[in-house]
Amino acid sequence: MDADVRELFARSIGDATAMHTGAALDAALVDLGWRDALAVDERDAVSILFELQGANNTTSTSVEAVMLDALGVEADAIVLPALGQWRAPARHNGDRFAVDGLLLAESDHVFVGGQSGDKVLAAVVPTDALDIRPVHGIDPALRLRQVRGEVTTTEARLVDWTAATSCAHRAIAHELIGASRTMLELARLHALERVQFGHPIATFQAVRHRLADTLVAIETADAALVEAWEDKSAVAAAMAKAIAGRGARTSARHCQQVLAGMGFTTEHPLHRYIRRALVLDQLAGSSKLLTIELGEQLVTSRALPPLVPL
Repeated sequence: MDADVRELFARSIGDATAMHTGAALDAALVDLGWRDALAVDERDAVSILFELQGANNTTSTSVEAVMLDALGVEADAIVLPALGQWRAPARHNGDRFAVDGLLLAESDHVFVGGQSGDKVLAAVVPTDALDIRPVHGIDPALRLRQVRGEVTTTEARLVDWTAATSCAHRAIAHELIGASRTMLELARLHALERVQFGHPIATFQAVRHRLADTLVAIETADAALVEAWEDKSAVAAAMAKAIAGRGARTSARHCQQVLAGMGFTTEHPLHRYIRRALVLDQLAGSSKLLTIELGEQLVTSRALPPLVPL
């Protein structure tokens, strides 16, 4: 997109994410042609939507759309890996899929990827063959649903699950950064308005250090994500997701400290961003498990990724 088109597109997506969430946001994105933009300019479509979605604490099924687009599949829904995991959410044996994953979108049929040795086979299966239950966790507003069961199909085909996962890593990293920026802004405004001992708490060194550390964590995640888009490798995408997840947790911890008791109240929006950040960190691979996996890859290969040019 050129600069003018991107600005107009971002403004339209911003209005949609500010006014809608869930199914209403999905419908608004269809009207705005977001999926068409995804096919034409993946980086702008993903970065704009997911950062605004994170900043406005809204939800959609767009991460599934990103993965389906990467796989080149015409479907309305895809089973995501269980929380903390990023590998295919099913096990494939013969013509049978044993599924244990998550869903955001609602559809009569879902696309399921199943691990078969070192390959991933996938197929579209009917949802009524699976047990689907809402996930009642710390962020029910995300509307995640657990999917389990066994289904038989002879239509399985080989897919590049790693490519789809990398796209999800970049998208969720953008959403984590968007949520982190809003948490920082909420804490910053509180620090300017809250007065103790006759001075705004923003003048206190401890508060300023926490805000500064939060900004460093966010900018570090953003820099890693920029490189992931340039590099396009699975390793870079996983690193960006891990750093964004760790940065969001850092942001949540520091901003909660700055807001103190106010940040615990249901009247203040901070708790919604903390809840969302904790779940997003787990979605498609937690920062802790991804870091362990990346470290094991380095030890096994005995080779470092190419250095980022500065």
